[in-house]
Amino acid sequence: MNHFFAYMSRMKNIRRWSLMRNISEENIQEHSQQVAMIAHALGVIANRIYGKKANLETVLALAVFHEAGEVITGDLPTPIKYFNPQISSAYKDIEKIACSKLLQMLPGELQEDYEPLLLPKDSFEKKLVKAADRICAYTKCLEELRAGNAEFEKAAVAVRKTIDEMKLPEVTYFMEHFVPSFSLTLDELN
Repeated sequence: MNHFFAYMSRMKNIRRWSLMRNISEENIQEHSQQVAMIAHALGVIANRIYGKKANLETVLALAVFHEAGEVITGDLPTPIKYFNPQISSAYKDIEKIACSKLLQMLPGELQEDYEPLLLPKDSFEKKLVKAADRICAYTKCLEELRAGNAEFEKAAVAVRKTIDEMKLPEVTYFMEHFVPSFSLTLDELN
């Protein structure tokens, strides 16, 4: 028996933003789907507007699995994860161990295909997924703030700073052309 996909189905049970009061709760399965949509858009923008060569299939697959290890570790809140370099480094090691354990849950003949998704090497596609992950965190902050939840004010500022520091033109394009809509109500979108 192989337990990989049973573990993956548990993504819906892992809550994000657990230390903060949320108007709208979010789990890592929902989050991964949104990251996949935005990462794909970043790849399309990079290719069409900036002449880059992002592999969109790779971008989507990396995004779908970018939180996979959290079915074992849970979601460690950002203030804890980045509290100091030692904790950050230790958590990266824990994530790698969790993803290696997940990889071992697949039949041997499939592991070669999933290893680059669970234990990805640095690449442009991985940078796009990281950027999309940050953009999703920022849009979550905007949605919470729009709903009157001031708890997300400092997070919004901190996350926006990390996005701006990426200095990727496709990210800047997305932030300018798409992100402002996240602060609008449904009536304003129509």
